[in-house]
Amino acid sequence: MDVLFDGEADAPATVLLAHGAGAPMDTPFMDGVAAGLAAAGLRVARFEFAYMAARRQGGAKRPPPRAERLCDDYRAAVAALGAGGPLVIGGKSMGGRVASLVADELRGAGRVAGLLCLGYPFHPPGKPERLRTAHLEAIETPTLICQGTRDPFGRREEVETYALSPRVSLLWLEDGDHDLKPRKGVTGATQDDHLAAAAQGAADWIGDLVRG
Repeated sequence: MDVLFDGEADAPATVLLAHGAGAPMDTPFMDGVAAGLAAAGLRVARFEFAYMAARRQGGAKRPPPRAERLCDDYRAAVAALGAGGPLVIGGKSMGGRVASLVADELRGAGRVAGLLCLGYPFHPPGKPERLRTAHLEAIETPTLICQGTRDPFGRREEVETYALSPRVSLLWLEDGDHDLKPRKGVTGATQDDHLAAAAQGAADWIGDLVRG
């Protein structure tokens, strides 16, 4: 399993991130978040699910498997990483969703301290009735979700009505879409600004988590 690292190996915590459904681990989005977390003093490790790694090797571009079928890939990534200090797992969109499905299991085994989701896909766009939140209502792992307020996978006015676990915190990026990108001229911010804000907010949250 190929892993991309950012930050120092002796950082106080490691963040393991998986990519979204349709793009690999080294997109500008993933690069920006990883750079921001590393600049804040964290070690970041990025990996690809097997279907995406196969695409990189020239394999057919097939749709990703269902999130539940990727849980073993995430477990394997945690095992392969072998982080000695506190470990936060997560990822962009689908990557964060898969991490959320295994978070409590891995935390119970003493392997994970927290969960970081970057643009959680609360429901498919245009289908708010198809919620993907049942496990988030009871999750015990400390969780931070960085979400754009106009994300079609879960807008702020929708998400604030969900019965999420008290362990879940939300960091809202004003006018951000599913890539945390605001519309030009609406907020005066850029996508890079929002990525930096998400990374710094996540780093502050992880710092508090590690310090207990």
